[in-house]
Amino acid sequence: MSALEWFAHKPLGGGIYWIQERFYESGNRANIWLVRGSQRDVVIDTGLGLRSLPDYLHSAGLLGPGAGPGGAEEAAGGGRRPLLAVATHVHFDHAGGLHQFEQVAVHSAEAGALLRGDNYEAVTWLSDSEVVRPPSPGWRARHFRVQPVQPTHILQEGDVINLGDRQLTVMHMPGHSRGSICLHDRDQKILFSGDVVYDGSMIDWLPYSKISDYVTSCERLIELVDRGLVEKVLPGHFNTFGAERLYRLASNYISKAGICHKFSTCAVRSIASLALRVTNSRVSS
Repeated sequence: MSALEWFAHKPLGGGIYWIQERFYESGNRANIWLVRGSQRDVVIDTGLGLRSLPDYLHSAGLLGPGAGPGGAEEAAGGGRRPLLAVATHVHFDHAGGLHQFEQVAVHSAEAGALLRGDNYEAVTWLSDSEVVRPPSPGWRARHFRVQPVQPTHILQEGDVINLGDRQLTVMHMPGHSRGSICLHDRDQKILFSGDVVYDGSMIDWLPYSKISDYVTSCERLIELVDRGLVEKVLPGHFNTFGAERLYRLASNYISKAGICHKFSTCAVRSIASLALRVTNSRVSS
């Protein structure tokens, strides 16, 4: 199957494209965002990596001249824009395709996991039934791994990714994972939220999730709304939404994060951690 068949995209205007993996039918299917700038293009999250996302971007005509295979800038012909892949976090559904890019950015808290190809921290949990058209003959989900990647950019809170005519500010928002980030386009009042918040149940029971951090991150989300700094959220899963829904989602999480919630989350995390360790040890052996 070609990359052109595997992916599909939708232009949202303003140089932003919404990309998805067509044949990965799962609640874990992550949104992939392409943000085009005058000096640099940025891909926010990369999906599973079962087919080449850079090939798709080029074949579908989503990139201007200048970005070579994997994001390398072409020197010949007056190349225009380099291409940077940014991971909102290293979970498998977001980071599986990072190895296809030459320029890769991730928060420092998860850079080591990405470099090691740590599929426990990447929460690699994929089934054959979720991939409704195998990307190649004989493909099996049990063989899928997030490949080790050497990050070229280590991100911290407050870093600015300069695209030329727009800037994306890194906001470290741990809770779902320890290195989760949002990218904030302050001028356009757009928040690329990864899995920090989306229009669904916010997951805080994974191996490196932490409820107290999540509460703090949700308080920051509420502050963004109160200050009028976000009008549109482009999340890691499901559909886009606005400031009012962002406020409600963050507020609801804070309100439920009490003793009972913490106790039940701890129990679920223990079960999930054990299952992940067993799954990844079988694949490694």
